[in-house]
Amino acid sequence: MLRHPAERKPPRQRGQFEQLAERASFLASSPGFFVVCFAAVSVWVVGLAVGADDRFLTAVSGGMTALTLMLVALVKNAEMRSERAIQQKLDAIASALLDNRRGGGDRDDAEQELEDAIGLHDEI
Repeated sequence: MLRHPAERKPPRQRGQFEQLAERASFLASSPGFFVVCFAAVSVWVVGLAVGADDRFLTAVSGGMTALTLMLVALVKNAEMRSERAIQQKLDAIASALLDNRRGGGDRDDAEQELEDAIGLHDEI
């Protein structure tokens, strides 16, 4: 449970939570989601301005808070998986460059590691 999200499942296998996190990340970055958030904040502000009942204001602000907490968790998961994939790509590139600079080594291993790292981002 306290491991990096990319290490929780076997390589190239994503669970339902990882798929949900990816979809939530796509949703949170969409213009439509911004419009929904803007509308929710606008309803809250208008409620404050017209002196709406405290229960209404509490319900609206509580809903926004709950949505924020869920999105932070889901987007952070997607961010950490993406960050790990990028780091593995950089490590593979650095390893291939180092092998090349040293005069060879096993080029096939370095190339295979690089190819695996490039495909890894799509899977993670």
